[in-house]
Amino acid sequence: MDKHGSFGGSSSSDDVEAPLLAPPPQQQQPSPPSPAAAAWVRAALAHRYPAVASGPLACAAVCLLVDLGGADHRGARNMLAVLAWVFLWWVTGAVPLAVASMAPLFLFPLFGVSAADAVAKAYMDDVISLVLGSFILALAIEHYQIHRRLALNITSVFCGDPVRPPLLLLGITGTTFFVSMWIHNTACTVMMMPVATGILQRLPRGGDAGGGCQEEVRRFSKAVVLGVVYASAIGGMATLTGTGVNIILVGMWSTYFPEEEPITFSSWMSFGLPMALIIFAALWVTLCLMYCSKNTGKALSAYLDRSHLRRELSLLGPMTFAEKMVLAVFGTLIVLWMTKSLTDDIPGWGALFHNNVGDGTVTIMMATLLFIIPSGKSKGEKLMDWNKCRKLQWDIILLLGAGFAIADGFRSSGLTDILSEGLRFLKGAQTVVIVPVACIVSAVITEFTSDDATTTLVLPLFAELAKSINVHPALLMISGAIGAQLSYLLPPGSPSNVVGFSTGHIVIKDLVTTGLPLKIVGIASLTILLPSLGPHIFGTNNRF
Repeated sequence: MDKHGSFGGSSSSDDVEAPLLAPPPQQQQPSPPSPAAAAWVRAALAHRYPAVASGPLACAAVCLLVDLGGADHRGARNMLAVLAWVFLWWVTGAVPLAVASMAPLFLFPLFGVSAADAVAKAYMDDVISLVLGSFILALAIEHYQIHRRLALNITSVFCGDPVRPPLLLLGITGTTFFVSMWIHNTACTVMMMPVATGILQRLPRGGDAGGGCQEEVRRFSKAVVLGVVYASAIGGMATLTGTGVNIILVGMWSTYFPEEEPITFSSWMSFGLPMALIIFAALWVTLCLMYCSKNTGKALSAYLDRSHLRRELSLLGPMTFAEKMVLAVFGTLIVLWMTKSLTDDIPGWGALFHNNVGDGTVTIMMATLLFIIPSGKSKGEKLMDWNKCRKLQWDIILLLGAGFAIADGFRSSGLTDILSEGLRFLKGAQTVVIVPVACIVSAVITEFTSDDATTTLVLPLFAELAKSINVHPALLMISGAIGAQLSYLLPPGSPSNVVGFSTGHIVIKDLVTTGLPLKIVGIASLTILLPSLGPHIFGTNNRF
């Protein structure tokens, strides 16, 4: 989240009374900058011109100062220069995220990294179609308030009478976890945070409650906000559609290793769901231990009860025809995702089309139905129209396209071969060493930039490193992807963290103290699950 300082104006010298004695000449202070110069500086900062210039300047510095081995590696040097430009624009927010993500479309051809057609193709493939269709379905769910109805139903079941804070936290975080499995985790956080804060509005803030009661309420409010933030990130691990990181992983896997078995929705869920459940259990235990005490339930009972939740639910009224149809389309899509490819003996429905159908194919097909099925509200109105799609997250879609383009550039320029030399010490190491090291490298980087950008940077490196140290690339690439999703400590690490931070209920210290145990559990569980489940799901016991 960008924070801009304000610059105060300088007072006029005519308003200052003349001193009785003039100071000696050697003690005269330098005159302040002229108003025109100060205005120019303020204008430059307001328009973020220093941040804009940082990208081209870094690119020029790399081209002039970095030598990767002579003319043979000029393409790798140019790729590194372009990456510095794009990365700085991402980090500094010099231009909107979508604009920065389109920069490879002109930088790669100009610097000779890739041809224009090759770069453009990276911005639209089956993976991008999967994300686009998922976003349209998420907008339909949000438009018809289905997420709110689901949250209130589940939360009212777990609230208890009297209030039991651990169960209430389980209901809120469990609902968020489930919703985040099927839509992008950022969209899930944006959708679920108003539901959570709506419950917290019943609780006093500031001096409205007395003594220990106020402290208990304040701590529980932190737990609710943190629970939504982390549950949306953890739930996204379970499925391909839950987060852009998994989408980038699938796209880069098919780009680098087209001859290998693709990572499908069902195969990823076989690995991602158990891991997500372990981290989610750690989240719930951590929140209960850190933010709930024996007196929390008593402090909440005066302000929050099951009748409040049921009253909120009754205001939504019975489910309409439109809501039922959106759920039917969404449920059908999930079934199609899960059954497209099953086992060797039971190939799934994808075999009927010679396996030419991708996950993005069925996602766009089902999203198209939303523009055909009537809503039942007024004559000629459909479940969705393009006006309802104005909030499509084109910046995320373009960011994914930029990620695929950068992956192609890494490979074609030979930059990954050079960068992977620094991690060759892993050659011959055991899997229990390779997995956590790759995860930790990615998990550290992701705290300072977005998880999608981290994935875009590390996966090409790990793909080439796997070839050089003769291990299955899924070990490194999946470890890097999971590590990028463990962005639990700082706001820049994930848009979900920013959404929670903006509520005013939590500070950075809360993110660090709560997220650190989750980060450790995530790395530990990956170290156990990937070597044990990986050979059966991804064939990681095969050497390259």
